Amino acid sequence: MASRDLLNRLPAPVRWLALPAALLGCTAWLAVSWSGDPDVAPPGQDAGTARYCAALDAALPAEVLGHRRADPSPASPYTAAWASSPRTVLTCGADRPDLLNDTERKGPCVDEVGWGLAEDGAGGYRFATGLREAYVVVEVPAGAYGNYADPLGSFSSAIRATVPRIDGKADSDCLDDAS
Repeated sequence: MASRDLLNRLPAPVRWLALPAALLGCTAWLAVSWSGDPDVAPPGQDAGTARYCAALDAALPAEVLGHRRADPSPASPYTAAWASSPRTVLTCGADRPDLLNDTERKGPCVDEVGWGLAEDGAGGYRFATGLREAYVVVEVPAGAYGNYADPLGSFSSAIRATVPRIDGKADSDCLDDAS
């Protein structure tokens, strides 16, 4: 009862604005607490890999098939994301992805870059480049695009231009690239 008396002693405009102010404060707190992307952690690299990944990051497109780039926070040259819903995530410089160890998981060759392929268990796919100075992994969730391999064309030319093959071969022979 004492709290009700206290509330009634406040001027009417303060009483009317108390609830909206509290809701606005809660909304602001939620927006700040959810702004990070703890599920997208950048990998650690050696100096050479870091240079390739930084060059790739600068060459990546601002938009992929109508989805704008919206990188995870904190910003890193080793991770990039596009605001598809759900989002597509590219990671550069991680350890060799296991999906490249399975010769039956060979994926498409797109713009002279070969990709290894694996399902992610949730209806989406993981792609990874092989035989490059830095491994590049692209996670394409279910429903992000009409065809799961569609975004690879947006990344392949940037990869070809910035992350050289480890075997020194020309990129035109990508039959062995995903191995």
